[in-house]
Amino acid sequence: MAIFSKDALKGRHIVITGATGGIGKETAKIVAQMGAKVTITGRNTDKLAHLEQELQVLTDASNLFVQKSDITDKEEREQLVSNAREALGFISDLVNAAGIAGKKTVDQLEESDIESMLHVNYLAAFSLSKEIYKEMQEKKQGNIVNVASLSGLRGTHGNSAYASSKFAMIGWTQSMALEAIAYNVRVNAVCPGFVDTEMVQKLFQANAEKTNQSYEQVKQTAEESLPSERITTPEEVGNTIAFLLTDAAQNIVGESVKISGGAVMR
Repeated sequence: MAIFSKDALKGRHIVITGATGGIGKETAKIVAQMGAKVTITGRNTDKLAHLEQELQVLTDASNLFVQKSDITDKEEREQLVSNAREALGFISDLVNAAGIAGKKTVDQLEESDIESMLHVNYLAAFSLSKEIYKEMQEKKQGNIVNVASLSGLRGTHGNSAYASSKFAMIGWTQSMALEAIAYNVRVNAVCPGFVDTEMVQKLFQANAEKTNQSYEQVKQTAEESLPSERITTPEEVGNTIAFLLTDAAQNIVGESVKISGGAVMR
């Protein structure tokens, strides 16, 4: 169900990384229906092509640009930004939705595990944002929304690598927000808990196998631990991101918006 005006983001060009994941995909579909031009990127060619077809039902093809990219690679990041600008013009908004997850205790973690998690979840997003931010500064206009996590607000068992990357993202979000607002550029983050995406489904399945339970039992336990008694949908996260991109959120700066079903309150 559409909850935003069809021209709420008209005239804007939004780049969405991780568009082949659940949150990125739903965000792309929502902002396309709000009148934005949309660049989608990810590493899975088939999923990108499928999403492009879905988006063409929601908006004119001239409002879309699609490029397969690995944003951990400097050359691919720079090419993405250059090609997106050439196709759809000034990039006014960026949604950093690309990310990976994994659960290992400290004694199981290798240095390479930490490096990989930080590279994908933090450094790549930071580097892409820096590249796009230059023109935002010049035009004194822009928004960056980082998809962080409740794991960027508190640690949990077996989550040292992932939580570290999301804590880094939150710290960067807050620091950059203080710098960027001087140029009329807003930087914020969303912090979902469990979201019904392929990434979380894989985590539930791994936990089920580890504890000799069914997938349904693990999911039910997770849901019963929440005051709302259900996990979040990707669309709900997408709607929150879309709101942060609109002019209705003009004085929301450096925030970490929790979408937790009541799991974390502070």
